[in-house]
Amino acid sequence: MMEKLYSEQEYAQRFVSVEENLKRIREDIAEAARKSGRDPQEITLLAATKTVPAEVINHAITLGVRQIGENRVQELCEKFDKLDLSQCGCQFIGHLQTNKVKNLMGKVSMIQSVDSVKLAGEISRQCGVHNTQMDVLVEVNIGREENKSGVDPDALMDFLAEISSLPSIYVRGLMAIPPADASEKETMQFFSKMQQYFVDIKTQKIDNVSMDYLSMGMSADYAQAILAGANMVRVGSALFGARVYKNT
Repeated sequence: MMEKLYSEQEYAQRFVSVEENLKRIREDIAEAARKSGRDPQEITLLAATKTVPAEVINHAITLGVRQIGENRVQELCEKFDKLDLSQCGCQFIGHLQTNKVKNLMGKVSMIQSVDSVKLAGEISRQCGVHNTQMDVLVEVNIGREENKSGVDPDALMDFLAEISSLPSIYVRGLMAIPPADASEKETMQFFSKMQQYFVDIKTQKIDNVSMDYLSMGMSADYAQAILAGANMVRVGSALFGARVYKNT
């Protein structure tokens, strides 16, 4: 298990750190939103909770965090019963294998990382089995990286057309992660391309496809992403501190 056990004093220190970090992040989001001509309330802060103990996540929720995102199915399942989600949504933001989709049913309100017709089909099938529906975002491989998941930008429209007919899943927008080695200028260009795809698709008015969320920007570049048009940012280490991995 990835979760590290802390003493009460260590938890207290982490709680204070989260409070300070969250205040700064909210200020950054508000400033970037205003610079881009938007209301800060239009920007959704999703707290990326990979390796973060449930107690620390719950503290962030008490501070007003209203969306969390997990990267790993097993970790989410291990934490789930400890999370206080009465006032907070839970999403899946990591790479997802088709054989693990069933484990997310009833736990998440959105899957942000749909990158293949096969995966979309399995989500649809599991929704049928569990008599539910699922909001999804399409992950775009905006940097066209060979070793990264995501739909090639040139295939995006065909991909949306194909999965839009699947029952019980609803495409609510796009998600992307620019190349890690991109310069600040290049990152901004990737974000701008994503925003253009987002706007273009919105004008197409495809059945079961609505461009409500443009999810891009993480701890190092969330302000840039907002300036480029993102309305959802996924912030982990900037909020919770550097990830701590526990050896098993």
